[in-house]
Amino acid sequence: MDEQELMKKIEEGDEMAFAQIVRLYKSRIVNFLYQLTSNYEKAVELAQETFMRVYFKAKRYRPIAPVSSWIYTIASNLAKTEMKKNQRMKTVSIDDEYSRASSQIYYEDNPEDMETIKNLRKALNSLHSRYRIPVVLKDIEGFSQEEIAEMLNKPIGTIKARISRGRAYLKKEIEKNPEDFDFLSKGEEYGDERA
Repeated sequence: MDEQELMKKIEEGDEMAFAQIVRLYKSRIVNFLYQLTSNYEKAVELAQETFMRVYFKAKRYRPIAPVSSWIYTIASNLAKTEMKKNQRMKTVSIDDEYSRASSQIYYEDNPEDMETIKNLRKALNSLHSRYRIPVVLKDIEGFSQEEIAEMLNKPIGTIKARISRGRAYLKKEIEKNPEDFDFLSKGEEYGDERA
């Protein structure tokens, strides 16, 4: 059954079709939201909210766009709202620090990689959300610029400019402290095959 048919069944209240959509997108959406929020628990919470909206707003889905674009649009809108809320409340929670520390345990096999990932995440998180979301959608999630423009409801030129500015900012951050990014000093190429 293709995704368009699944959405029709979800619109009719079919919980099995909904479970299948969740199964298809859960990991990708959590990863996407984690890239934006740097908080695994918050990413899971926002992913749950994303899928709740998919279920309850299935009637609003129009088959002119891929289901993935619609789901990522919902997730990115929730993430933008969350980031705005966090900018207003610049407080540090013990739970957030625990979550951040526990999510890094995965990388402890190689402390150099862990430090590089931490520095990359720090540089990415310093980007304003208007640049961070398109960069993550393009360079991490692999969407085309046209798909991103549709998801964020922006002109393609705006998306191209935001991706370019976001990448330029990240490049500047890397050039400021190249020792923080071991993958550059090891001679490994960093390329974007999806350009």
